[in-house]
Amino acid sequence: MKRINALTIAGTDPSGGAGIQADLKAFSALGAYGTSVITALVAQNTRGVQSVYHIDPAFVAAQLDSVLSDVRIDSAKIGMLANADIVMAVAERLRHYQLPHVVLDTVMLAKSGDPLLAPEAVESIRRELLPLVSLITPNLPEAAALLACAPAENEQQMREQGRALLAMGCQAVLIKGGHLSEGESPDWLFTANLEQRFTAPRVATRHTHGTGCTLSAALAALRPRHESWAETVAEAKNYLQHALQQADSLEVGQGIGPVHHFHAWW
Repeated sequence: MKRINALTIAGTDPSGGAGIQADLKAFSALGAYGTSVITALVAQNTRGVQSVYHIDPAFVAAQLDSVLSDVRIDSAKIGMLANADIVMAVAERLRHYQLPHVVLDTVMLAKSGDPLLAPEAVESIRRELLPLVSLITPNLPEAAALLACAPAENEQQMREQGRALLAMGCQAVLIKGGHLSEGESPDWLFTANLEQRFTAPRVATRHTHGTGCTLSAALAALRPRHESWAETVAEAKNYLQHALQQADSLEVGQGIGPVHHFHAWW
């Protein structure tokens, strides 16, 4: 089997449940070699975000050059971008290097509700990044922010918003329905010739810190081994479901704890 080299472009989480740390864990758990570019240093734990230090955009670009000029990257995941200048720096390097599979997790809020993206950066993501990426993975509030509309309240509205996001220029959209008040958590995948529903029972755990980061990293790690996004999404969701089911076995923090990235081993 071909060795997969994956790249994460994201912020940090010193408690290890989200951001760069979660991405590298998911890459490793799924058999991909992880590389990373840091966009922000985030002082956070399972109870919230205490402080954020934005990396200079020129240094973000320098990190990207260091990795991409030397390492063959088979797929990439983009997470926290913090502000418009960092969005622009990442977009410029993506245009230069033309990576094969790029997953954009449109991170705007931490699980605690703390903001991780400046409001003015949303337009930069719409204009600069969406046309460059292979797949975006917004939850319902993030999809609404990108579309400048109210969040979807049901699956029909999810489907309408998914189609609208696809029309904004990205190759595929996975809109996540975890915010719906239902017994299951439905997601919808949209490509140019496909609309497909994925669902899984809700896991009875409060330890969901890093679920979005983990899913998008799993998608990046797995995509080079599959023929389509549909196959990739099915395997990535199965991995995340088991990570959620085993989250209570961890003993990390006093708030919303992380999912268990290495549930298959310990």
